Amino acid sequence: MEANLKRGIILDHYQNPRNKGLVEDSSYHYADMNNESCIDEVKVQMKIEDGKILDIHFDGEACAICTSSSSIMVETLTGKTVEEAICILKNYANMIDEKEYDEEILEQAIVYDDVYKQPNRKKCALLPWWGVEKILGELEQNGTSH
Repeated sequence: MEANLKRGIILDHYQNPRNKGLVEDSSYHYADMNNESCIDEVKVQMKIEDGKILDIHFDGEACAICTSSSSIMVETLTGKTVEEAICILKNYANMIDEKEYDEEILEQAIVYDDVYKQPNRKKCALLPWWGVEKILGELEQNGTSH
């Protein structure tokens, strides 16, 4: 993907984040994520029914990379099955860590394919995705049906 297109997508998601703002609904699962090396703090909410991610919201104080990554994550994972989301999460993390990944399933998240060039930004790009992993891990650990 061309660099100016990547910047445009990131800027759009930073200036107009999708589903920013939490909802008051006890059917949502919640994770609060902090990046101890900067100001990023992201709260993630997910509604999952019958193995499908119906909705994701986020909120918090975060840099442009973290905010845009949160917004792109919302669009990428909403409507996916839990299994699809887990596969996307793994491939996204592999991309950030310069490991082998399938770019076809990452959709807009591919805009962070060169964030590894700025190691101090890796956590910014990963933090909201780790929130989803945390929620899914807790559901699995509790034996809660997705």
